[in-house]
Amino acid sequence: MRFSVTVVATDIGPPLVDVARALEASGLDGLWLPDHTHMPVSRSVPYPMGADLPERYKRNLDPLTGLALAAAVTTRIRVGTGVLLPAQRDPIVTARALATVDQQSGGRVVVGAGYGWNVEEMIDHGVDPARRRSRVREHVLAMRRLWEDEVASFDGPHVSFGPCWSWPKPVQRPLPILLGGAASRTLCRHVAEYGAGWIPLGPRALEEGIGAVRDAVAAAGRDPCGLEIVPFLGPGAGRRHWDRCAALGATEVAVDVPHDDSLLATLGALGDAVAEWREVNGKQLPPESSTDMLTT
Repeated sequence: MRFSVTVVATDIGPPLVDVARALEASGLDGLWLPDHTHMPVSRSVPYPMGADLPERYKRNLDPLTGLALAAAVTTRIRVGTGVLLPAQRDPIVTARALATVDQQSGGRVVVGAGYGWNVEEMIDHGVDPARRRSRVREHVLAMRRLWEDEVASFDGPHVSFGPCWSWPKPVQRPLPILLGGAASRTLCRHVAEYGAGWIPLGPRALEEGIGAVRDAVAAAGRDPCGLEIVPFLGPGAGRRHWDRCAALGATEVAVDVPHDDSLLATLGALGDAVAEWREVNGKQLPPESSTDMLTT
């Protein structure tokens, strides 16, 4: 099981290049960055994690630029979007940006994709919130054509383009797409159709939804054992949470860490804890892959 972190990176935290270097030096395996293009002041839908919207969401950095920075100063860790909001992004431009980072990093990109929750943010992009799930599907399928076909084209109600060339191509074929969110019928259907895996929010969501996701993938004629399962964990998650996720079949866990002055020390402590967990569990990763987490 890999161990990564999710970071809502902002303009007032440590430089992302320093974070990426420290993360790789700590023995951890990956960095996930979320995607909000902007944060409207008025919101008709509450922050889904409860309480008030954290200050960091008002200042978060662009994830695709962040992945490029992190990949440029590392050689081993995966860099991913946790999660990208494809409905709000131009698929032609986004496909080339992600392919560029994957090609230049030697195949270290993973694309977490989600449907989004902030209605006003979607509307500012001209997205009908009621149709965002079908729009995500189309945008991802269009990006896959651009990544995988020498001459790509796509024709759908949300996106359409004629035969074209789009380079570079990703090193990874296919570039892995993991769907994030609750295991709804729509998400399960989308994972089965075009997803390499699933990102549940916490061990409980993993336990409640893993059966439905695997069943949908099997019904589509694919082997559910090949799925990537990457639960995102809260900042207080430690060994008992890791044990539970491992027992449920997680291939990776990603722990939320703060993007502040404590981050570099937090990464060191987390790396030490992960090394101890791997030693106890006898699950050291091969070289090419690679105390509980402090509450923040």
